Amino acid sequence: MYHHNLLLRAPPISSPPCLSLTHCSSSSILNSNNGIILGFHVNIRRGKRLVKRQWSSPRWLLFAANAAATSSIEAGASSTSATKAEGDVLKVLSEIIDPDFGTDIVSCGFVKDLQINEASGEVSFRLELTTPACPIKDMFEQKSKEVVLMLPWVKNVQVIMSAQPARPVYADELPTGLQRISNVIAVSSCKGGVGKSTVAVNLAYTLAGMGARVGIFDADVYGPSLPTMVSPENRLLEMNPEKRTIIPTEYLGVKLVSFGFAGQGRAIMRGPMVSGVINQLLTTAEWGELDYLVIDMPPGTGDIQLTLCQVIPITAAVIVTTPQKLSFIDVAKGVRMFSKLKVPCVAVVENMCHFDADGKRYYPFGRGSGSQVVHQFGIPFLFDLPIRPTLSASGDAGTPEVVADPQGEVAQTFQDIGVCVVQQCAKIRQQVSTSVAYDKSMKAIRVKVPNSEEEFLLHPATVRRNDRSAQSVDEWTGERKPQFTYIPEDIEPEDIKPMGNYAVSITWPDGFSQIAPYEQLQTIERLVPDPRPDPSEVSV
Repeated sequence: MYHHNLLLRAPPISSPPCLSLTHCSSSSILNSNNGIILGFHVNIRRGKRLVKRQWSSPRWLLFAANAAATSSIEAGASSTSATKAEGDVLKVLSEIIDPDFGTDIVSCGFVKDLQINEASGEVSFRLELTTPACPIKDMFEQKSKEVVLMLPWVKNVQVIMSAQPARPVYADELPTGLQRISNVIAVSSCKGGVGKSTVAVNLAYTLAGMGARVGIFDADVYGPSLPTMVSPENRLLEMNPEKRTIIPTEYLGVKLVSFGFAGQGRAIMRGPMVSGVINQLLTTAEWGELDYLVIDMPPGTGDIQLTLCQVIPITAAVIVTTPQKLSFIDVAKGVRMFSKLKVPCVAVVENMCHFDADGKRYYPFGRGSGSQVVHQFGIPFLFDLPIRPTLSASGDAGTPEVVADPQGEVAQTFQDIGVCVVQQCAKIRQQVSTSVAYDKSMKAIRVKVPNSEEEFLLHPATVRRNDRSAQSVDEWTGERKPQFTYIPEDIEPEDIKPMGNYAVSITWPDGFSQIAPYEQLQTIERLVPDPRPDPSEVSV
């Protein structure tokens, strides 16, 4: 009879019936490193007498052991080879530099879902760019294939192009309708009649032609232009009765919201009512996922402009002007407003600059307004739009010029503007904004300044006492209003939310809502951390 170890079923052994296999300790039959069975002890008996004890390693066991060891080595080698192949692919891809960020596409985190089959020479991966409207996405795709194919073992490369999901920096802090919009572009002039709406609409359809998901918000309640410049089949906004939200209309794939589509025509109402209408149209619309929302700003620097900059963090502004000096004066006010509200102005578009006739170029309104804005305020890009009858006629006909004549001179200029906007927005989104939060353990407001290691603490009562708004201070005398004279020393904020790019909104227990600009927070008296150690952390 054969007594075998439980870890191994031994085959029949051609020996006398007196041969028996004794139970062996696992250490005697298992390799301590990989658990491979090496052999077993054999007791040879004649009757009850033990004749000999010997170690037996049958050939089939040795073969199995060698095969298992070989398989383990091959698996390790295969894993090492796969790791090396992945490293080789990432190394050659890191030679491709994103010109906007100045960093390679691997460090930027663009390379996703890398899969390698070294045996067949197949390599596939996904390039996830910051926007589907990236102007050099074709170059990225072509260059990626070229550098990977240069590896000697690679025979085929598949590159899938994609873009990051649409999401603003402060998505959780925004109204539901605005939480899936990546970039908000304000097109502004602060002066009527300079072609601001023409630039806004053609810029939006240029971005859409570059592959982006785009919406247009016409913020001019007094004189909405969007219903004239586009021709959607449905010219009335619809309401979702269950969600109580506004469903935008669409034209050529671009979502549209305008007071002119509300069936009201042009509004006759006071400023506070207009701000409420603008807020409702913007925040309750079902925009869905958008890469760019282009806002056609109304003229001026009043309530509506401030409301828009507070409701939604505007990524960048495009300034529209004309060559006249009078236009420059008004535009300068708008640029200063955006500067105060921490909205970067990325480009100036000088409209109606010139026209060509008889082989000559004429400048009927003079020259220099646009370049003066660029030089005085440090705006990086200037674009000229010529006087073209077709540009005005296409707007009146309800078809944007870049759609009516996509290969024309005007369309090419807007293509350049679109590339500029896409590149500048990508850079701006990489910048970290000021962070303000309440630290309950410290009973202090913690402020983190962007692009530096600076972080400081403010006493909540001190922040509240420094409110300089018309709610707290009489605008004529500069004296604090009586109801806000006493501020408890132990007051704590209930909520702190970012407001646009320039301030935070602080809600206090007494219902007071304070707007605290970042610049003001940096001038308030700061708390000095107590150098004494926490008693709970002191070891006895």
